[in-house]
Amino acid sequence: MAIPEHADYVVVGAGIHGLSTAWRLAQRLLDAREEVEGRIIILDKSGVASGASGIACGVVRNNYFQPAMRKLMAHSVKVWESDPEGLHYHPVGYMQISCESMRKDIQSIYNQQLEIGYESEFIEGENATTHYMRSMFEDWQAQNITSILHEKQGGYANNTKTLYALAEKVESMGVRIVSGIEVTGFNFDSASPAVRSIETNKGTITCEQIVIGTGPWVRDFWTMLGLPKQITVKSLNGEVHDNVDMWRYWQLEEGVLTVPPETLLTDNGNVPPVIHVDTDAPLISDVDGSVITDELWGIYYKPDWHFGGVQGGASPYKVNTPVDDVAIDPYGPSSPEFVSSSEFAHMWVSALAHCHKRFEGMMPKYHREPSGGIGCFTPDSFPVFDTFCENVAIIADSNHGWKMIGVGHLVADELLGEKQELLEPFRFSRFARGELHPVSNSPYPWS
Repeated sequence: MAIPEHADYVVVGAGIHGLSTAWRLAQRLLDAREEVEGRIIILDKSGVASGASGIACGVVRNNYFQPAMRKLMAHSVKVWESDPEGLHYHPVGYMQISCESMRKDIQSIYNQQLEIGYESEFIEGENATTHYMRSMFEDWQAQNITSILHEKQGGYANNTKTLYALAEKVESMGVRIVSGIEVTGFNFDSASPAVRSIETNKGTITCEQIVIGTGPWVRDFWTMLGLPKQITVKSLNGEVHDNVDMWRYWQLEEGVLTVPPETLLTDNGNVPPVIHVDTDAPLISDVDGSVITDELWGIYYKPDWHFGGVQGGASPYKVNTPVDDVAIDPYGPSSPEFVSSSEFAHMWVSALAHCHKRFEGMMPKYHREPSGGIGCFTPDSFPVFDTFCENVAIIADSNHGWKMIGVGHLVADELLGEKQELLEPFRFSRFARGELHPVSNSPYPWS
């Protein structure tokens, strides 16, 4: 089938952001009794679920130290809750289980969740937290835990099922998804900075508006648009840093313990919340008794029938390769360079055993197939949602992507002329202005 010569709205990327944007755009046009057919197209060089969204673990949470992130996540959770069955979303909740160095940060998150009406419960003190966890898991044994933030909302979604459901939804509304087409450049209006057409390996497409939601490939589109590879960043304390790389990559560490998912049901047979543990208790190898680390460490995990076991991950690590030399393709498990390591498997399974007696001796059950991927992060590790070249909306999620299903809706509303307050703290201009997001004591770069 020939590619279209023109579309009013061209969305690049058939992942969570691209599909969500197209969904909202199409719905708004239909609500206004306008034609959708031929006006919105999604381009993807591979296809639906072929990028970062296709390997995401699917966690949906509000647990952020940054007020702007909490408000944005609360909006996204409402989108997930609008059609849990259709979106393959499981609203089981989320638990942040932490050591003393994080207690004040977590209490602050809880207090501000109360202010925005996000349902959660806060438990503090070593005895109280142990009692709370053993009311669900009799074999709970994690050490140095003094606070629990139990978000009653949130949970997880089955990533590929969600994406295919979204693709079916938007196509039924008149959106066309074109797979196997690669964007190779942009043609600008001679009288303005605006992009008037997109070059692809299959021809030229003229357009009015463009949305780029390409996850770790944002670096390449940023370059195609002639945007700066290095920027000036003013820190929260007023220090000015020049020539800071706009993008940097982190290796994501995730995997699956190939046991029946029911292994992690609560004692009363229920599916538990997604569990995230951060502690400074020494992590002892469940294989040979050696000390893996005596510094702050963290993991997350959940029973997942979609992945066929107990699935989760740990803190990522920086990719030291110069940013322009990082090979994004082949992506994810197909990469010869960026997959989860044997060191990760050792650490993660030992951490599961640290938390639950039921996981002791389970190292042989860790799956041996490649997993993981890389994420593209901004200078402060938080997203950029902004318009460039007058008509190009960029969704640079800084690896917060999957849970942010509501961002595409907000971007679509902005394309239709309605400025969105929730997106304002994530404009590109914050770097030069020193309006960065506050940083917590979490071992993760995005919390």
